[in-house]
Amino acid sequence: MHRIVSLLPAATEISAALGLMDHVVAVSHECDFPKEANERPRVTHCPIHNAGLTSRLVDEWVRRALCDNGTIYVIDELLLRELRPDVIVTQRLCDICAVGYGTVAKLAQTLPGPPRIVNLEPTSLAEIFDDIRRVADVCDVRERAERLIQNLSGRVENVRKRAARIPHRPRCFLMEWVDPPFCSGHWGPELVEIAGGYDPLGRKHQPSAEVEWQHVLDACPEVIVLALCGYDISRARCDYELLVKFPGFDSIPAVRSGEIYVVNASAYFSRPGPRIVDSLEILAGILHPNEFSEFVSRGSGDLRVVRVD
Repeated sequence: MHRIVSLLPAATEISAALGLMDHVVAVSHECDFPKEANERPRVTHCPIHNAGLTSRLVDEWVRRALCDNGTIYVIDELLLRELRPDVIVTQRLCDICAVGYGTVAKLAQTLPGPPRIVNLEPTSLAEIFDDIRRVADVCDVRERAERLIQNLSGRVENVRKRAARIPHRPRCFLMEWVDPPFCSGHWGPELVEIAGGYDPLGRKHQPSAEVEWQHVLDACPEVIVLALCGYDISRARCDYELLVKFPGFDSIPAVRSGEIYVVNASAYFSRPGPRIVDSLEILAGILHPNEFSEFVSRGSGDLRVVRVD
């Protein structure tokens, strides 16, 4: 069976959902789900991972590192050689999310084998499902993928059909970063749409992008969801304290009606793996709590989503 190195949290989750976790011999520094991932050697490192920097400083450091070095990560080449992987799963979608594809591909050519590189580059829900198939095909477990996708697709259609019956589609700003402000991209606006909302600032199937704060005010969102890239609820709450100081914040309809939520984007929204469907269900519970009561936040102790007081 294949020896797999996963350089993406989503790839690790896909491997686990396909029953391949026993064949995953190493993971990235960010892989933390399922719990078995924390028992694997880590072949990547990022100097600012868990460094406690403010969002503004993170943004500045990332921009500078990409300009100077072309990457923000370090890969442990010696360990990778010792592990002798047959498959390396990485991505070309975003240089901020993982080691650059070019770096991995170049290194892989010098490894014994050489290992096969599997590139995951989804921009939509359908492409996330295709990536599950892609990993499954390389590891000869296509039937497992089809069963998994059938289950996930059923959950998506459950939300889609119920949300389609609701006439009001609230304006929802799915925010990927606070300082500076970023709108959502790729699959984010699509999830809002399926869940019965509309993201006037989202870039559907395109990269997320920095937006002028005035554009947020002009959009008059009825709901704001802080799905901050790589942040859990606790870290997102800290950035909410920055957001409340932005000029005109109190004038936003979502603020006046108390419809602001923080979500665990690190576990859900930022990761294009099986739990992206959980993200959809979370949004459905936010946008239409009466119709989707089973997905509504369970209070301050909920590790998925919390309504900000």
